[in-house]
Amino acid sequence: MALPVPLRQHFDYLINADPKPQVGCRVLVPFGNRKLIGIIWQIAPTDSFDASKLKAVLSLLDTSPVLPPLLCQLLSFAADYYHYPLGEVLISALPALLREGRNLNDYQPKAYQLTDTGKLLNITALKRAPKQHALWQALQAHQLTESVLLQQHSRSTLKQLLEKQLVEELIVAPIPFTPPETEATGLKLTPSQALAVTAVNHASGRFERLLLEGVTGSGKTEVYLQAIASLLLKQQQVLVIVPEIGLTPQTLARFQARFNVPVLCWHSALTDNERLHCWLQASTGAAAIIIGTRSALFLPFWQLGLIIIDEEHDQSLKQQDGFRYHARDLAIKRAALQHCPILLGSATPSLESLHNALSKRFIHLPLPDRAAGQALPSFELVDLKQQVLQFGLASQTLAQIKQQLTLGLQVMLFLNRRGFAPALSCQECGWLTECQRCSAFTTYHKQSRQLVCHHCGASKAIPRQCGGCGSTQLKPLGQGTEQLEENLQLLFPDIAITRLDRDSTRRKGALHQALEDIHQTGARLIVGTQMLAKGHHFPNVSLVVIVDVDGALYSSDFRAPEQLAQLLTQVAGRAGRGSSGGKVLLQTQYPEHALLQDIIQNGYASFARSALAEREQTRLPPFQHLVLFSAEAHQSIDCQQWLQQVTDFMRQYPALQLLGPIPAPLERRAGKYRWQLQLYSAGRNTVHQALDQLLLQIASWPLSRKVKWQLDVDPTDLT
Repeated sequence: MALPVPLRQHFDYLINADPKPQVGCRVLVPFGNRKLIGIIWQIAPTDSFDASKLKAVLSLLDTSPVLPPLLCQLLSFAADYYHYPLGEVLISALPALLREGRNLNDYQPKAYQLTDTGKLLNITALKRAPKQHALWQALQAHQLTESVLLQQHSRSTLKQLLEKQLVEELIVAPIPFTPPETEATGLKLTPSQALAVTAVNHASGRFERLLLEGVTGSGKTEVYLQAIASLLLKQQQVLVIVPEIGLTPQTLARFQARFNVPVLCWHSALTDNERLHCWLQASTGAAAIIIGTRSALFLPFWQLGLIIIDEEHDQSLKQQDGFRYHARDLAIKRAALQHCPILLGSATPSLESLHNALSKRFIHLPLPDRAAGQALPSFELVDLKQQVLQFGLASQTLAQIKQQLTLGLQVMLFLNRRGFAPALSCQECGWLTECQRCSAFTTYHKQSRQLVCHHCGASKAIPRQCGGCGSTQLKPLGQGTEQLEENLQLLFPDIAITRLDRDSTRRKGALHQALEDIHQTGARLIVGTQMLAKGHHFPNVSLVVIVDVDGALYSSDFRAPEQLAQLLTQVAGRAGRGSSGGKVLLQTQYPEHALLQDIIQNGYASFARSALAEREQTRLPPFQHLVLFSAEAHQSIDCQQWLQQVTDFMRQYPALQLLGPIPAPLERRAGKYRWQLQLYSAGRNTVHQALDQLLLQIASWPLSRKVKWQLDVDPTDLT
């Protein structure tokens, strides 16, 4: 059995042969003084313990596997590659209701029909119960599905007939979706798009990796749609993974408008019942297309014909806690197991994917031009040195904003800092509001009247006095999206403003409403964080202002230049998608910075190739493999000493390069000190063999009981 416990081992139990158990079925087992839901992983193992010493399984919950063999293969690979306990990996792949041990039949589609007693019932028997009589008459002709029945009759009426044994319940076996009779008609393709669609169609039925590198507005979604069309005719399913929940509704709407087949979504905002419904529809083939976030990768498909990863560069595809898998990389493995192609799409592909394309491991499909023939937006650097700023905006920036609004167009202002201000500052002694649990300042949120730490989530009321000198002269320091929105309302009182950040879209339906507002014609200011860079299509935006680009220019993470270049390119790509041209203003104190100059003069494609050359010279990923050990504890010395033990153990492998132990960039978070150790290896097998041996030893170290540690294979965030 594989159980959801943080132990890297399996557990043996006795189980009855009737009904016949199968690998991938759920079981309820005793574990100490608890009862756990586990997954059957092996039957009659050769290394089993003496049967007389084994506990018995309490109950077999499934008659057929909830994790089919191919999915078990994928999850087993993931557990081995990311060195995470198998039981926790398997259970995490199931919907919440199945993890709780619910009976799957309770959620299967149901129908109702008359029993033999019901069929022979006298027509006058229910005359004193007219509602029951009406339902009994409705079932005389034929059985009714639950959804159809409940449109005309109440559940209480149905329950009464069931109790009288006049009606019986049936499980309706879902059937695969009906393929369309003809291929859906799409837009006229550019030559580059047509070549991309042909390449994807040619790869159908076999494993192939394709990278679609298209500039913003080049029509990548249209390539997806036309590549999918031919697969639906063959009754094959398609999985589309998007990085953010916010992209799911607009993608779902566009796919539903194109295809007359069931298109479902999968993300964390769905209820448990909705997620289980989607899981069932995927497994039976009733759903033709699933659009979801990273965990949709673990859905059990009936006949998967294509996997698409949209915005494949996005960091959201990497799980940052617990089971730290990368959805893009595991999707490639799943495509290999399914013998189907996988299409990775992005205007700013990750250096790893670009390296694979340039090395001929991926088929490279470039889309160098915008689909509708519009020019790419022009860039202009706004030097902030020796300028008097008004609410963080230079005079020439304000002049260009006003000009575009006068023309009835939209202007987007990007500031990757939510809240009103990054901190409150004392005007007399310089004291700043700090989080008591983290090495960070607390962000001032004016609307909620709170100071919030964006690292640990701690919040407190606004202080009336300085914590250093007792002064009451406390003022916001710096600017966030909340303050920028307020200031723009003062500057442009007659212009509608829409703010897009995690705070403004917290309520259900708020994001959808904000996007609806933006798609209305007329002058509008759009203020937001990196949510604005997530592939949205805003045809009325003619000017994009990046308010503060300098905050991301200097970082200790070697990936920071790549991430900044991707963010700038994606945000800039929202401009000029309609009939009017597009322009991007970058406000900076460092206009001569090499990274900014490279992006502006040459574009992301040129930057990425020069960045790859730098990575090769410095032997950084993707030219070496990286593993990150992080440790946190109440005492800093415990983290340092524990990681030192890891370092000492790893020194027996001379092929590994070690960096650390060193304090994490954010040294203290949520009351605990944080240290890290980076392992670099030219060979993947070398580092995994070393990790296998190390993990056998860690549990025996006394310090392991004091330190909470994490192992991250192929990390994307070193902070």
